[in-house]
Amino acid sequence: QVQLVDSGGGLVQAGGSLRLSCAASGRPFSIYGMGWFRQAPGKDREFVAAISWNGFSTDYTDSVKGRFTISRDNAQNTVYLQMNSLKLEDTAVYYCAAKRFGSGSRYDDYDYRGQGTQVTVSS
Repeated sequence: QVQLVDSGGGLVQAGGSLRLSCAASGRPFSIYGMGWFRQAPGKDREFVAAISWNGFSTDYTDSVKGRFTISRDNAQNTVYLQMNSLKLEDTAVYYCAAKRFGSGSRYDDYDYRGQGTQVTVSS
C-alpha cells in the first residue's frame, strides 16, 4: 500500500504561482511512476502531468506545457507540481497518483491516489 497526501493548494491571482506537493508513505516510493490530475467543477477529471520513477521522463497536457513543471525527490518520497503563470481555467481540485509500472495519462491506470488539494485562481 502507498498513502499519498496532497498539499499546497490555495487561492492565487491569475499570473501567480503555486507549488503542490504529494508526500508518499508505505512501499518504496522510487518504484512508482507519479502523475497529477485535476477536476474542475462540472468537468471530467483530466491529466495534467506525469513523471517516471527515476524522473528522467515527463509528460504534460498541452494546456500546461511551459507553465507547469513536475518533479520528484525520491529521498524525500515527494513529488511536486510547480505551477506558474496560473490562469482562471487552472482552477480545480488537483490529485496526485502513483502507478506501479510506468506512468501515463489515464487516471484509472494508477494504483493509488491522494485526497486532492484545491487550487483557485482569481482574476
